[in-house]
Amino acid sequence: FCKFTTVQDVTFVGLANYSKLLLDKTFSHSFWLTVIFAFVSSILINVLAFSIALALTKGFRGTNVFRTVFFMPNLIGGIVLGYIWQILLNGILANFGKTLTYSSSYGFWGLIVLMNWQQIGYMMIIYIAGIQNIPGELIEAAKMDGCGFFRIYYQIILPMLKPILATIALLSFRQGWNEYILPLVFTMTNDKLRPLTVGVNMLKNAGDGTAAWNIMFAGATISIVPILIVYCCFSRFFMG
Repeated sequence: FCKFTTVQDVTFVGLANYSKLLLDKTFSHSFWLTVIFAFVSSILINVLAFSIALALTKGFRGTNVFRTVFFMPNLIGGIVLGYIWQILLNGILANFGKTLTYSSSYGFWGLIVLMNWQQIGYMMIIYIAGIQNIPGELIEAAKMDGCGFFRIYYQIILPMLKPILATIALLSFRQGWNEYILPLVFTMTNDKLRPLTVGVNMLKNAGDGTAAWNIMFAGATISIVPILIVYCCFSRFFMG
């Protein structure tokens, strides 16, 4: 709520920082880009992680090997992943005469692919733990009563995994919302692909050689609100 250059040179300006920020088209674009990115990545991570976990709890040979392979990308650092996938995707797009920075949609879906590749294995482990905690006797009783796979899936497995579903939704949304390194690597040359984490950091440049810390901190405060709302909505499942 202040304008300042040092901790002693402070002037109270009320909501001026926020009004200036909300009228900034670059900040608005970063905000809505982050909203879409967090939701899309969260949905895809949940669907794919659950599908893989369901397949890997069937007890076929080599299950542990597949679990390890799917989990390994989560152990690789963000900068390494970012550069590897940037080179890989640019190599594929080069066959069509394009790059990740040719269009904002290319960079966006490239980030989605990268985020899924890194996070699916981690979320899969949580889903596997949840599925294995469902009593086998309950599934067997359902089969004896004539339930098919899809009815068992919708009426037994999904309802009993509700806390797990909400927890992974919260974790994947938080990861997508707060991710900094991967977008930074992908968006170094494309202003249209800067999410809030990168965009807020860019706000401190006032354009006249000074640091607009007041605007940056206002942007950081606004960026915190959505993730707090999501956490409040899902916290009871997370605690469960």
